[in-house]
Amino acid sequence: MTQLNLMTEGSPRRRILRFALPILGGYFFQQLYNTVDALIVGNFLDADALAAVTSTSSYMYLLIGFVTGFSTGAGIIIARHIGAGNAENTRKAVHTAVALGLVLSALLTAVGILITPPILRLMGTPEGVIGRSSAYLRVYFAGSFALVMYNMLVSILQASGESRFPLLCLVASSLVNIALDVVFVALFHIDVEGAALATVLSEVLSLILVAWRLLRTRESIRLEPRRIAFDLHNLKFILRYGFPTAMQGCVIDLSNMLIQSYINSFGRDAMAGIGASLKIEGFMFLPVTAFSMALTTFVSQNVGARRMDRVREGTAFGLRCTAALLLGLGVLARFCAPWMIAFFNADPEIIRYGAGRTTVCALFYCLLGFSHTASAVMRGLGKPMTPMLVMLVCWCAVRVALLFTVGQFFHDIRLVYWVYPFTWTLSTLVYLIDFKRMRLFSRTENANL
Repeated sequence: MTQLNLMTEGSPRRRILRFALPILGGYFFQQLYNTVDALIVGNFLDADALAAVTSTSSYMYLLIGFVTGFSTGAGIIIARHIGAGNAENTRKAVHTAVALGLVLSALLTAVGILITPPILRLMGTPEGVIGRSSAYLRVYFAGSFALVMYNMLVSILQASGESRFPLLCLVASSLVNIALDVVFVALFHIDVEGAALATVLSEVLSLILVAWRLLRTRESIRLEPRRIAFDLHNLKFILRYGFPTAMQGCVIDLSNMLIQSYINSFGRDAMAGIGASLKIEGFMFLPVTAFSMALTTFVSQNVGARRMDRVREGTAFGLRCTAALLLGLGVLARFCAPWMIAFFNADPEIIRYGAGRTTVCALFYCLLGFSHTASAVMRGLGKPMTPMLVMLVCWCAVRVALLFTVGQFFHDIRLVYWVYPFTWTLSTLVYLIDFKRMRLFSRTENANL
C-alpha cells in the first residue's frame, strides 16, 4: 500500500536523494523507449523515416507539455495539503486533478489529430518527410489519453513522496515498448506508424499500473471514481500554479518548433542529425528532471509545513548536484559525440550535423540544468510566473529573434548550435539575480519566501 512520505522530517539531502533517484531511473527508461523509436526506425527503415520521427518532437512536446503542465500544478497543491496535514483538502485536490486530466486528455486528442498536417507545413517540413511525420503523429495523438492521465496520476503519487512505484511502471512500459518496436518495425516492417503504436500501447500499460496503485491505497490520496469531480477552491489553485507551468513548457516548445523550421531549411540530413543530438541531450538531462521533480515536491511540502530552513538547505543541495552531474556528463558527450550519433544512423552527413551540435552544447549542459532546477524551486515556492517569464524572454523571444534576424543574413547551421548555450547562460544569470534579490540562501527568515 502507498504511504505518505513526509519530506518535512529527516535529513533534506537524504529525502531529496531517496525521492530523486527512482525518478532518475524511471525517466532513464522513459527516455530509452523514446530513443528506441528513433534507433529502430533509423536502422530498419531509412533516413527519411528517422527525420520524420525525430523532427516531430518539438511539436509533440508543445501540445503534450501544455496539458501535462497542469499535473505539476496539481502536484504542488496536493503536496502543500499533505505538508499541512489536511487530509480532506488532499482528497478534494486529488479528485479535482483527475477530473481536469480527463477533460485535458480529450482536448489534446482532438486538437492533436486535427491540426497536425497544417502545423507541419508551417514548420517547412520537406515533402518527402511530411507524409510520414503526419502518420506518426496521428497515431500518437490518438492514444494521448493514456499519456495525459498517467502524468496526472503520477503527479498525485509523487506529491505524497512516492517515487519508487512510478519507476517500476516505467521499467515495465519501456520493456514492452522496446519489444513492440522490434515486432512492429523490425519484424513486420510496419512504417513509422508501428513505432507510434508501440509507444501508445506501452503508455496504456503505465496508466493501468499507476491507476491500480491509487485505487488500492488507504491514504488520503486514494482514488475513488465516485468522487471524481471539480472542487472549485482546489481547481482555482491548480490552474493558478499549473497554467504558468503549462505556458512555460509551451513557450519553450514553440521556440523549438520555430528553430526546427529553421533547421528544416538545411534538409533531411540536418533534421536527422540534430534530432539525434536532441535525443542524446534528453539522456543527459535526466538528472535535471529527477532533481527538479524532487525539489518541487520537497519545497512544496515544506512550505506547507512552514519549514523555510529546510527549503533553503534542500534548494542549495539540489542546485549543486544538478550542476555537477551535468558538467561531468557534458564532458563525456563532448568527446563521444560522433560515436553517439552513429548509433542512430551511420551516414557521414548526419553524423556531422549531430556531432557538431552536441560538441558545441555539451559543456553548457550545467547551465541548462541550473535553470530548470531553479524553475522547479520557484514553482514549489508558489512563484510559477517567474520561470514562465524567464523562459518566455530568454528561451523563446531571444532564440527566435536571433534566428529570424541574424539567421536571415547569416544562414549557417552553427547559429542553431550556439543559440542554445547563449540562452541557457542568459536564464542562469537571471535566476542568480532573482535568488539574490529574494535572499533565498540567507539564514534570516525572509517574508518574500
